[in-house]
Order: sequence, then structure tokens, then C-alpha cells
Amino acid sequence: MSAQPPPPTEPLARACASTRAVLARLRPGQLDAPTPCAAWDVRALINHFVSTPSWAAAAVSTGDGTAAADQDHVAGDYLARYDAAVAAALDAFRAPGALEQAVALPFGEFPGAFLLGILAQEQFVHGWDLARAAGQPTDLDPGLAADLLATAKAVITDAFRGPDGAAFFGPATPPPPGAGAADRLAAFLGRRV
Repeated sequence: MSAQPPPPTEPLARACASTRAVLARLRPGQLDAPTPCAAWDVRALINHFVSTPSWAAAAVSTGDGTAAADQDHVAGDYLARYDAAVAAALDAFRAPGALEQAVALPFGEFPGAFLLGILAQEQFVHGWDLARAAGQPTDLDPGLAADLLATAKAVITDAFRGPDGAAFFGPATPPPPGAGAADRLAAFLGRRV
């Protein structure tokens, strides 16, 4: 009997589980702390990454990936809101045809599978950002981090890089010697590690 390949949504589920674990350990007094994303404090970062799975679920369901505004999720039970958003995204990507569905994103039209990969990377790296801001360990899911780094190196070009807030990613920075996979991924995506 051969082993079944993992479902295509597994990286997203793992990325969100990793980020959720960091979010669950956050203390209320840390909401105004700065993050590696210069434009966001912890509160803004949480609002962003809690909103994104819901946006992606709508985008893959409708084919319209125009950006939605972040909402204030921190004022309530942000952990429950994150769980609901992640569940909606996973359900949307598991729907028949979702991975083949054309999605119009601000930078072109792509299949749902591409959006799934972007969302997994985004959720994982923002979990890293949150861990760094909250003084938590950043060596998150090393196997997933290594896979996401390999994919990022294959698809992220300098065209997507620029100043914080003006581009998707900052210039790659050198990770320290012996850095784990999550730190190397963060450095490749422009974070100072």
C-alpha cells in the first residue's frame, strides 16, 4: 500500500497552525510593540494576518482578488477570529476546482494554487514577525520553512522587492551563521534576523 500524498492545503494548514501557536502565547501588553515590518505594530500585524485568509477565501471562490481592507480583529477574540478565517480559507481551497480557478490579483491573473502558496508563505512569515516582536522563539516548523524558502527562491524576483510598505518584500538580508530555516526564510524576504 503506497502512502497518500499530502493534500495541497497542508502547507497552509501547517503555516496557520504555526502562526496560531505564536498568537496564542501573545500577551495583551505586547499589542503596541514594534514588528520587523516597520509600517506595523503588533496590533496592525494581527489585523492584517487575521484578515488575509478571509480575503483569500473570497478571492478563490469568486476569482476576484482585489485587496480588501484590514479590519480591527484585536478588539475582540482575535484567536477565535483567526481560527474562523483559517477554516474559511482551507474550506475554500479544498472546494472542487478551487486550485484551477483563475484569480485576478493586483499583479496579474493566476490559478488558485498560486494564491494558496502565497497565503501559506504570508501566514508563516507573519507568524515569524509576531514571534520576533513578542520575544518568542523564531525557529518555527523547520521542515515547512525550508520548503517555503525553496519556493520563495524560485519565484520571488527583485521586481517584488523595495522599501517597506512600498513593495511586497524588502531586499534580502544575510541571515546569521547557523540560522534556522525560518530565520533564513525571513531574511530572504527582507527581514533583519
